[in-house]
Amino acid sequence: MSEAQLGELVPVGGGDAIPLLRPVMTVGRRESCDICLRFQNISGTHCELALRHGVWHLADTGSTNGVKVNGERTLRRPLRPGDEISIANHRYTIQYQLPTGSTVEDVFAEEEDVFGQSLLEKAGLTKPKKSPPRR
Repeated sequence: MSEAQLGELVPVGGGDAIPLLRPVMTVGRRESCDICLRFQNISGTHCELALRHGVWHLADTGSTNGVKVNGERTLRRPLRPGDEISIANHRYTIQYQLPTGSTVEDVFAEEEDVFGQSLLEKAGLTKPKKSPPRR
């Protein structure tokens, strides 16, 4: 991976890696997509990859055949380095470097605790509910 790249998609089973050169990239069958995959089962605009706070995120953009991360179908999800992405049935691993000084646990702790607080609590408009005392 070169310094100018923000990461890459590496085809599972071999093939040329696809460089991730911009912080937001569309993936699909259309020529206008940043990453053009010319397969019949890929939608015109299938999904989007976006780099936010040093972490790549995958979002399905209404595709017919969907996207999966590590075998689990999803509409949107943050991606760890080495995660396997299936776009329709075409598989890639995403390779990138986390921000310097960060660990996977640090970066993903907040992402995975999405439902740990209500939206009002996240916005600071209400106080967190106290947990019942343990016995």
